[in-house]
Amino acid sequence: MDKNKKTILLVDDDEDYLFQTRLNIEQFGFRVVTAESQAEAEKLLETLKPDLAVLDLMMEKDDSGFILAYKLKRRYPDVPVIIATAVSAETGMSFGVSSEDERKWIRADLYIEKGVRADQLHREILKLLKM
Repeated sequence: MDKNKKTILLVDDDEDYLFQTRLNIEQFGFRVVTAESQAEAEKLLETLKPDLAVLDLMMEKDDSGFILAYKLKRRYPDVPVIIATAVSAETGMSFGVSSEDERKWIRADLYIEKGVRADQLHREILKLLKM
């Protein structure tokens, strides 16, 4: 394991999405640690401080990603958080972090819809990591 690589925490209960996104992020040159649930991610965060986290929104609960983002930011306020979700396609609800009010309760640095191309995700990760 290359200790100089930045670590990305990727949390999603969709195994296919987790597998494909992990491959993409590893190809970008990052180390990836995965969790399949909010609970598993919270356990990992007891001993791991990722450089960035990509979280699904709906996992065990409809708002698992929001709760996890809140807990992660409370523990590690400097770690950028991306919420990647298909909630708009599944429910018609949409969220965002474009206003200060939205960022106050969502606690994420970026909110993206799943289906984002790998190169777009790469650009967003680099931007949030200031690389």
